[in-house]
Amino acid sequence: MNAGSLLSRIWGELGGDPRALDDVTASGNAVPLRSRLAIGELAWTSVAAATLVAGGDPSVIDPERVSVAYRSDRALTIDGTAPPVWSPFSGFWETADGWIRTHGNYPHHAAALRAALGLTEAVDADRLRDVILGLSAVDAVSAITSTGGLAVPVIAEDPDADARLRQQPLLDIRRLNSASTLRMPRNVSGPLPLSGMRVLDLTRVIAGPVCTRTLALLGADVLRIDPPDLPEPEWQHVDTGHGKRTALLDARSPRMQELLAGADAVVLGYRPAALDRLGLTPEALAQRHPGLVIAQLSAWGTDRPEHAGFDSLVQAESGIALVESADGTTPGALPAQALDHSAGYLLAAAITTLLRRREVEGGTWFVHTSLRRIAGELLGMPRRARLDPAVPIDEAAHIARFVVAGHELTTSRPALPGREFAAPRPWGGDQPRW
Repeated sequence: MNAGSLLSRIWGELGGDPRALDDVTASGNAVPLRSRLAIGELAWTSVAAATLVAGGDPSVIDPERVSVAYRSDRALTIDGTAPPVWSPFSGFWETADGWIRTHGNYPHHAAALRAALGLTEAVDADRLRDVILGLSAVDAVSAITSTGGLAVPVIAEDPDADARLRQQPLLDIRRLNSASTLRMPRNVSGPLPLSGMRVLDLTRVIAGPVCTRTLALLGADVLRIDPPDLPEPEWQHVDTGHGKRTALLDARSPRMQELLAGADAVVLGYRPAALDRLGLTPEALAQRHPGLVIAQLSAWGTDRPEHAGFDSLVQAESGIALVESADGTTPGALPAQALDHSAGYLLAAAITTLLRRREVEGGTWFVHTSLRRIAGELLGMPRRARLDPAVPIDEAAHIARFVVAGHELTTSRPALPGREFAAPRPWGGDQPRW
């Protein structure tokens, strides 16, 4: 499936008028993201969907701008220095009978990995490599996950499993009740598509924040809430924090319910099991706050509710890492966190659509997607037998500059054409109120 036909299918899932695509020229194959898999096409399509629902013309999307936006962590500098994006506890590790992928960017995940393997805090990569090499892949993954760490085996793609995934929509959109009007719409207006809309952001890392950053770009008042005891790495926040307010709050507090009561949409990025423990499942939210647009993003899908995950882990366990292998044995990776970014833009497109639909039809609306579902889509798209030559990009044309809390910051500019980001705000620096 090429970019044009994929956009047509997604547009259909969003309930869009097919005539809106008549003059759209797809240029997904021009997005310079060097990969065997069709991530350029996937990236263009995801950005095009968000552009289209915002009233823009996907034909004028700049392929180079999309490429830089998808690799925004590489464009980021703080006071002129590129931050360390990957922890030494994140990566591919050879075991006695295969490979595993770990993720230890958060300190608590790195601590769990060290505890599982009996390593000290000062351990170096060589020592970690030696310990894992002495274990089987199954035993290494089991040990790490049993202590709360994150690891998956690197395995080959399963075409039958991916085909079953592709029978499901990329964007699972449902109406959660049939009432015509369940909350009084606020009298809001403004120059942007989402001016006056309030979005509560309960997401972390890349996919969810890319989604809510896009909603803020389209005019929404986005308030990100994080737990007080789980700091976000500075680079990770400023990379995707544009235009949003950010506050700290215990999700179990009465204030959280007050925020939800005043929101038009909520974006959920925590594991389904964690949402259940917090009383924040889509079903519970729909019952307590009728008229809300509820968006849920997960790594693996709702059928693996306890399973935490990140883009890199889904690449490893879905088969992408072996498809991208340079030698057919050593795992490789996509040149961008493409599952994350694509999920973010697609979810933003769905939320924008559902906010408009709610104003016309009323009701409580739900949309869900997962990184694994998007991986299944990517693995079903045409792939290249060999890599194309690298294409040089003038990245300076796609960089924005801000001063945040006294620090000079460079980030990627928006992939959506004709728009510019507002500056990120310091993490946790705002009050939890509308």
